[in-house]
Amino acid sequence: MAAPVNIVVGSHVWVEDPVEAWIDGEVSRINGLDVHVRTTKGKTVVANISKVFPQDTEAPPGGVDDMTKLSYLHEPGVLQNLAARYELNEIYTYTGNILIAINPFQRLPHLYDTHMMEQYKGAGFGELSPHVFAVADVAYRAMINEGKSNSILVSGESGAGKTETTKMLMRYLAHLGGRSGVEGRTVEQQVLESNPVLEAFGNAKTVRNNNSSRFGKFVEIQFDKSGRISGAAVRTYLLERSRVCQISTPERNYHCFYLLCAAPPEEIDRYKLRNPRSFHYLNQSDCYELDGVNDGHEYLATRRAMDIVGISEQEQDAIFRVVAAILHLGNINFAKGEEIDSSVIKDEQSRFHLNMTAELLKCDAQSLEDALIKRVMVTPEEIITRTLDPVNAVGSRDALAKTIYSRLFDWLVDKINNSIGQDPNSKSIIGVLDIYGFESFKSNSFEQFCINYTNEKLQQHFNQHVFKMEQEEYTKEEINWSYIEFVDNQDVLDLIEKKPGGIISLLDEACMFPKSTHETFAQKLYQTFKNNKRFIKPKLSRTDFTISHYAGEVNYQANLFLDKNKDYVVAEHQALLTASKCPFVVSLFPPLPEETSKSSKFSSIGSRFKLQLQSLMETLSATEPHYIRCVKPNNVLKPAIFENANIIQQLRCGGVLEAIRISCAGYPTRRTFYEFLHRFGVLAPEVLEGNYDDKTACIMILDKKGLKGYQVGKTKVFLRAGQMAELDARRAEVLGNAARTIQRQIRTYIARKEFISLRKAAIMMQSYWRGKMACKLFEQLRREAAALKIQKNLRRYVSRKSYLTVRASAITLQTGLRAMTARNEFRFRKRTKAAIIIQAHWRCYQAYSYYKSLQKAVIVTQCGWRCRVARRELRKLKMASRETGALKEAKDKLEKRVEELTWRLQLEKRLRVDLEEAKAQETAKLQETLHAMQLQIEEANAMVIREREAARKAIEEAPPVIKETPVIVQDTEKVDSLTAEVERLKASLIAQTQSAEEAKQASAAAQAQNEELTRKLGDAEKKVDQLQDSVQRLEEKLSNLESENQVLRQQALAISPTAKALSARPKTPILQRTPENGNILNGEAKKSLDSSLALSTPREPESEEKPQKSLNEKQQENQDLLIKCISQDLGFSGGRPIAACLIYKSLLQWRSFEVERTSVFDRIIQTISAAIEVQDNNDALSYWLCNSATLLLLLQSTLKASGAASLTPQRRRSTSASLFGRMSQGLRASPQSAGFSFLNGRVLGGLDDLRQVEAKYPALLFKQQLTAFLEKIYGMIRDNLKKEISPLLGLCIQAPRTSRASLVKGRSQANAVAQQALIAHWQSIVKSLSNYLKIMRANHVPPFLVRKVFTQIFSFINVQLFNSLLLRRECCSFSNGEFVKTGLAELENWCHEATEEYAGSAWDELKHIRQAVGFLVIHQKPKKTLKEITNDLCPVLSIQQLYRISTMYWDDKYGTHSVSSEVISSMRVLMTEDSNNAVSSSFLLDDDSSIPFTVDDISKTMRQIEVSDIDPPPLIRENSGFSFLLPRAE
Repeated sequence: MAAPVNIVVGSHVWVEDPVEAWIDGEVSRINGLDVHVRTTKGKTVVANISKVFPQDTEAPPGGVDDMTKLSYLHEPGVLQNLAARYELNEIYTYTGNILIAINPFQRLPHLYDTHMMEQYKGAGFGELSPHVFAVADVAYRAMINEGKSNSILVSGESGAGKTETTKMLMRYLAHLGGRSGVEGRTVEQQVLESNPVLEAFGNAKTVRNNNSSRFGKFVEIQFDKSGRISGAAVRTYLLERSRVCQISTPERNYHCFYLLCAAPPEEIDRYKLRNPRSFHYLNQSDCYELDGVNDGHEYLATRRAMDIVGISEQEQDAIFRVVAAILHLGNINFAKGEEIDSSVIKDEQSRFHLNMTAELLKCDAQSLEDALIKRVMVTPEEIITRTLDPVNAVGSRDALAKTIYSRLFDWLVDKINNSIGQDPNSKSIIGVLDIYGFESFKSNSFEQFCINYTNEKLQQHFNQHVFKMEQEEYTKEEINWSYIEFVDNQDVLDLIEKKPGGIISLLDEACMFPKSTHETFAQKLYQTFKNNKRFIKPKLSRTDFTISHYAGEVNYQANLFLDKNKDYVVAEHQALLTASKCPFVVSLFPPLPEETSKSSKFSSIGSRFKLQLQSLMETLSATEPHYIRCVKPNNVLKPAIFENANIIQQLRCGGVLEAIRISCAGYPTRRTFYEFLHRFGVLAPEVLEGNYDDKTACIMILDKKGLKGYQVGKTKVFLRAGQMAELDARRAEVLGNAARTIQRQIRTYIARKEFISLRKAAIMMQSYWRGKMACKLFEQLRREAAALKIQKNLRRYVSRKSYLTVRASAITLQTGLRAMTARNEFRFRKRTKAAIIIQAHWRCYQAYSYYKSLQKAVIVTQCGWRCRVARRELRKLKMASRETGALKEAKDKLEKRVEELTWRLQLEKRLRVDLEEAKAQETAKLQETLHAMQLQIEEANAMVIREREAARKAIEEAPPVIKETPVIVQDTEKVDSLTAEVERLKASLIAQTQSAEEAKQASAAAQAQNEELTRKLGDAEKKVDQLQDSVQRLEEKLSNLESENQVLRQQALAISPTAKALSARPKTPILQRTPENGNILNGEAKKSLDSSLALSTPREPESEEKPQKSLNEKQQENQDLLIKCISQDLGFSGGRPIAACLIYKSLLQWRSFEVERTSVFDRIIQTISAAIEVQDNNDALSYWLCNSATLLLLLQSTLKASGAASLTPQRRRSTSASLFGRMSQGLRASPQSAGFSFLNGRVLGGLDDLRQVEAKYPALLFKQQLTAFLEKIYGMIRDNLKKEISPLLGLCIQAPRTSRASLVKGRSQANAVAQQALIAHWQSIVKSLSNYLKIMRANHVPPFLVRKVFTQIFSFINVQLFNSLLLRRECCSFSNGEFVKTGLAELENWCHEATEEYAGSAWDELKHIRQAVGFLVIHQKPKKTLKEITNDLCPVLSIQQLYRISTMYWDDKYGTHSVSSEVISSMRVLMTEDSNNAVSSSFLLDDDSSIPFTVDDISKTMRQIEVSDIDPPPLIRENSGFSFLLPRAE
């Protein structure tokens, strides 16, 4: 991971930080080898250029799923990528084929359910998001395809989640290769259930983990040739025995002790147990319970797991008896005895625990006491027995406890292996290694030494595997890699395991000498390895030593190395437990062979562990390894906390950074040609514009930039360490120049814009100032004008005042003179007026006299003229009289019309009395108005009559002509007034007519509303009738089920010996029906049976058997002919399947539904089964789907279980039917005519009508079998269509890649072909849907079933597309959303063309993918709130699904961002609440493969079938036995 030299000012880099390990910033200054970096937190850091690493500013915000895709494969890049993914709950990340799993410290059930397993089943590695299932699937597929065993190595420190990861691996392998074992138990159940057993006895709470495995485990899952699990084996390594006796706060002892203390009360009393606080082995720590764990429930779960793995009840009791004995053994305390260096039992409490231990182990209490406090030494001369002091006695007690527990754990492992069973013929295994990770504490002892030795060994294997993977990658790409170096850790392994000078050899040598101590052992190490660079001697300690491991230096304390390395059983303990009366305890301590007991060969834990490790490495070397590195993100064991320093340390311990160093030694950066050109095409635009292939274009770009040492493979460009940074620097330079050009233009534009704005501002300011100056000048001028005006007005006032004084004096003089003149004038005018008055009176008298004379002459002239005019007016008056008659006729017509309108209103009122109650007052008002109008008309008529009479009388009585003139004028005025009155009445009539029309319209609206209410009432009544029918149908179904249960019980009784004895009686004719109701009561049947038995005699005529035999043969022939006929494709008649109608009519005619035993049903079922054997023949399947549904509909409406007559109403039969029934009953009454009724089809009328018959057990069983076949055929058609479109769906989910030409010029022509290819896949799906629809319509499959098929198919499409979208990040892009949306439009068009009759609600089943795609293609996602997204855009999607889409979304078209960080945070809070509320958080959808209908649904949706006019096929038309099928003559 050498730092690149292409660091310039302005580069974004990573620098080391003591708190956060690495922190990002920007280079501000470079002084030689010192780089000044301004971090994002504002502080400036100075670092050496060799410790500064470039940052990829174009890395996706959500990280990459495979870290080999990182542009810069170095430590800070890896850390940043893991942190970005962990923030989005993406806990899995690949590094090549290595999986890194970060413990989320919260439940994520959606990642591990069955849906997720199905998604990863058979998927290519890297095709879906990183997952532990993908690693297991690769191992399984490699084993199946190559026949080679595989292994999965899970490592990590305590609390990193190794055990949970191992569980998930085994669950997935069991899901892939599960197979039922013997005695109802399955191998996968036993393998998975062995985990709780081993966890209970081998796991404990530590400082870092509540369920830490204190042993190493390698599970070998064996597979047979077909890939099914055939056996399994579990190997364990180095159980931490010291934990049994020594623990400290806040740790706990092994779980089993606490589980037993929380057992049911009867078991606690049996073992004399109490609270865990009362036992010495448990109360050394203050921690007794785990958060969220109920030890009582876990105890029962452990017992169930023991049942699964095959541990019997007796063995379980013995196991927990031994566990209880260990607890009691720890409470035995010792005191000093009377003799020197002796000890005795301390008190009665200790004596009680001693006796309980002996009782539980079923050994002698005194022998147990002697074994604890005495030792026997055998010498050549004599046998010496010596006592132990209390300290050594306690050591002896603890040694016994550790030995018993170790043997118990080994027995459990052997029992699990024996119970699961080994497959000796298995040649393929998948091993899952759950091993402890590298440990480095403040105090490290022998356990940490062995653990770290194991990890060194595994790291060597890991390094070799990574190097091998690198070689395979280079070989695959055909590049030269011979000069790549590989760093090995063999020197550390030699330090530990080399013979004879290794640490383990020296430790075994020290253990064999009694006088050796830890000081002498440490001094031996110092002398032997003083020159070894991996071995360091601390300065301030005499017994400690330090080893430089691959993950760092670890300081070991050698104080307890000698004691913990010894592996032997005290002879007294061995003899005590071998003599136990408990077989289980004896089996834990088998007697040692004689030669073994005599030999003094030393045995040590270190040597044994070394041998086990060698065996493990041999097994791993024989398998293809796969690696999972588990990482613990924080030490507080809480979610959403990512501690960088802690993660880096674990990555070092897990060898991940070592693998990165190996990659950096070769070609750490590798890019496909497309990715390389997409990123670095700007370095040589002329190359992209030229007509070169991708490989040549990449080489031209690299050569143009002068890079050396790179390699170009078949599909990728391989760059050496630092070359990516150099290219990025060149790219940054090109982009920087382009940016500077853009900046220059932008700055020019901004400067000119600023200049224009300043100039405009200056002009405006000048204009304003000039305006102010003009205002001041104007004010000055205005003041001067005002002063002049004031002076003028003042001068005018003074002049006017003097003028008014002079004028007033002049007026006074003039007034006096004028008054005198006026008085004179008045006197003159008064005299003149008096003279004029006298003259006027005289002249008036003369004129009046002359006028009188003229008046007399004029009157005489007028009289003559007026006489002439009067006669002319008389003639006009007579004509007016005649016009008055015409007015009267018009008035009469109006009266008739008014009467007619009144009659109509009254008629409408009578017709709508019930509807116009609310308008009664308005109608009354209308009537009153009409009445008033009638009165006015009558008054007008009377007035006209009176006026006419008055006019007539006036004409008759008229004196001279002079008096007639005013009368004529008065009559003319009255006629005008009458005409006006008539016009007013007409207007009133029109208004009333309009009111009547409005009332009529209101009445019509009320009538329409009444009709709507009546229609709704009718609909409600129909619904009530339907509900009543449903209730009745359910009652019938209940009665049928009860009857079927009764029949089944009778059938079960018939199998019993009593029934067999009854069936052995001689057969007698059975009278089953009466003419009245077609059947008889059970009591009557018994009476008739008893009477027939009483009347039967021993000698029955033999001639009766011959007709019966021939009759049975004839019936058998008819059945054969029917089976032969229906095995052919009979086709359809008027949309009705002929085969179903033929079967139904034949079975009804033969009364097969009413017999107790017949084979015709089985033969029909066998015929159908044979016809659908070819599962790919959709035509045949559709044909029999239609026949099965039709026949089932006929049976549903015809059959009823016997005994249901009292519960369901029967149809009344006509008299003629009863007559024919009596006739047929008479024929059936004699044994000779039994079974002959089917030949006489013309006698049995009415069979064509559907009628209910009482079905026996065979008929009911036939109906159930037919239902099962209907569901089977439906499922086969649906699954065939799923298989046909599944490969196409995989091609439809991802959009084609953008062409290289569009990278430069933005062309879209190259996308047209790819887009057309994608649409072709969608069109292939539509074509498949249309073909299936065509086949089912051609075979007259009921539309209800067709709708169900396509509804489930569209649901399947929705599930597949939606799950693929959520599991593949490359699919959650903007352009991909557009492509999928285009394809969904094709499906929508198909639904419209198929019509709702056949498509139904299929389009609605795509709601998840439609809303998800709609979310992908909307713009301005950051502006959307969570409420808008959940309520408006995607109301169907759950929070988990929205969170997944939002975090995986990337815009490859416009470069826009996903939703805002606030929305993401809100989603995460809601997800946390859901997980706390135990709500399912699965974001994947489940494909519903159930049968979505029942028989009742079919009977409700299918129309009734008329079977009477079905024409039989030619094969049986000529047969007399099927004459009942022919249409009868009327």
